Amino acid sequence: MISGNVPNHLVVAARTGFLTTALPAVPTYAPIASMIMMDAKSQTLVDLGNAPMPLRNRGKFQVQDFIEKTLTVTPLDWDITVFISHNALKDDRTGDLDRKVRSAGSNFQRHISQQAFKALNDGDTAVASCDFGGCYDGLPFYSALHIDNGAAYQTAQDNISTYALSLDNLETVLVASKGFKDDQGEYCDYNYDLLVVPPAYQRIAANICRNNDAYDTANREVNPYAGMKYIVSPKLDSSAWVLVASSETAKPIIIAMRESPNLQSAWFDPEAADGGRYYFKFYARYQHFYGDYRLAHQGNT
Repeated sequence: MISGNVPNHLVVAARTGFLTTALPAVPTYAPIASMIMMDAKSQTLVDLGNAPMPLRNRGKFQVQDFIEKTLTVTPLDWDITVFISHNALKDDRTGDLDRKVRSAGSNFQRHISQQAFKALNDGDTAVASCDFGGCYDGLPFYSALHIDNGAAYQTAQDNISTYALSLDNLETVLVASKGFKDDQGEYCDYNYDLLVVPPAYQRIAANICRNNDAYDTANREVNPYAGMKYIVSPKLDSSAWVLVASSETAKPIIIAMRESPNLQSAWFDPEAADGGRYYFKFYARYQHFYGDYRLAHQGNT
């Protein structure tokens, strides 16, 4: 609903400011999350898992199975409703009030990114109390008990550790992650190239990722992890850190978008104080979910 009592230039300005807000060419969440567009109220995502490896042909027909995995996703409603009074708008000589109101719409992009990093942090929470649900196998995203139903491997795989961040502990977690197998029993061999840390770990992350020499010894041994990327996010617990295979096509976090952020309605309340109020409601439907647990390994003391 766009009320005829709202001057057209304000509606256009709200839409324009919202739609043309400068966004980074690559969203901040891009290394850890991928977005899918939904076309229904609720949707079941289906993944057939990895393709089987070749078998030697011994003269008879050999059929190999895909392992089907499913995850049902349902978006949540999000909105921002703001107002600006008629008198304040008329008395504003700089346009600051108008710009501040319109900037509310762009905060959706910040929220989507922040929720992605919060999901990355909260994956060790029990499924029933986690805002983002659990992994496709019904377990928390970070768990020591991951086993795909019907997979060629049947030994539990562990993507959660109780280590403080250090060069040696990073190596321990990376070596363990390199041992992950896909549902066909083959090594995934993902490229774990990103460290996500809270502000409390920024110095250690910088020492790990930017020093050619091992920072924690005096004998100048080579640091094989120099050049690894790192991201600092306040959404992570102060003792948490996550090793991510960010260069893979799939990401550990899935953003299911049903309705992109938009200016849904604008109206004028003539009975409000200060000459009346112009209201603007921005609206979107989306939620964050978990993908393949093998793409991320959490260390947390």
